[in-house]
Amino acid sequence: MTKAVYIRDISPGQTIQDSFLLAEARTGQSRNGPYWSLVLQDLSGQMEAKVWSPLSQAHPDLAAGQIVLVRAQAATYRDKCQLTIDQIELVDASQVQLSDYLPPSPVDPAALLAEIEELCRRELPHKPWRALMKKIFTDPEVRDRLLPATGAKAVHHAYAGGLLEHTLAVARTCMALSDLYPALDRQILLVAALLHDLGKAWELTSGLACEYTDEGRLLGHIQLGLSKLEPFLAKAKDLDQGLILHLKHLIISHHGEYEFGAPKRPKTPEAFILHFADNIDAKMNTMAGAYAELEGANQSWTPFQRYLDRYLYRAPHTPEPEPFGRLEGRKDNRPEARKSDTEKVDDRFLLLPLGSD
Repeated sequence: MTKAVYIRDISPGQTIQDSFLLAEARTGQSRNGPYWSLVLQDLSGQMEAKVWSPLSQAHPDLAAGQIVLVRAQAATYRDKCQLTIDQIELVDASQVQLSDYLPPSPVDPAALLAEIEELCRRELPHKPWRALMKKIFTDPEVRDRLLPATGAKAVHHAYAGGLLEHTLAVARTCMALSDLYPALDRQILLVAALLHDLGKAWELTSGLACEYTDEGRLLGHIQLGLSKLEPFLAKAKDLDQGLILHLKHLIISHHGEYEFGAPKRPKTPEAFILHFADNIDAKMNTMAGAYAELEGANQSWTPFQRYLDRYLYRAPHTPEPEPFGRLEGRKDNRPEARKSDTEKVDDRFLLLPLGSD
């Protein structure tokens, strides 16, 4: 079966007929009977869809991970394009090209993992830290889980390789902030950044259906991550117990606040840095996805973003400066002509924890 219609090309008023992956399938009840609330997916994105009664009653076993052939009408609902399905049937996954339904990773996950390993070799002079990270990232089970893992079910980095992409971005952000605040423990911050979401590789399934595992639902990725790290930490005899305790605190506090799922709130400067770096990358990726939906559209505002609880504005960018050498009598702003800000950092400006429990 050849796929011809992609979600990115669907607009209100169209009648479409093609196959899609069921990313989500939930039942509901209306005055006219039961209905299905679906999220259809292909490599270009996702779109909500409805199957109303009586058609919904003819298909009681729809589930995430199935491939379906649908005929539907596209219309605008709450500022977003949505499909109303009038025909639906299951398709054998062996009859389709699975890569047509899974969003691709912008970067090869293997290349991301290799970059993480190089970052450890370059930035971890303390041998016990370097040895620990080498054992973790060369472990066959860890590698097999990490490479296809998504960064989240839906909110940010929700594609194969997304977890590694998010992990590397958080680590780079932490390293940049360590340059600005040199009194931070740069090495433990890197280790924590690379391990803070490790449990997500066991929290969510990989493949056609990105669903929570039983242990993911019952324990969550923070507890899962700590449990997967425990055997490695137990064998790290040369690693100081105080460093191990601090590492565990960084991992369990990286969500920042109790209402966001943190078992403990950050209580060290490194814990604050990790929390903010994690939040920054998640928000930037979420907004990048929202802006991508505006490509080719002559509009400045996105549809309402449920996970951010707001509309987003696509602001105009400042024009790029003229090439260097054309502006006479101006200050030389070339990167090599500027002194690094890190050479002038004063310890008085180090980040300190705010408040306590």
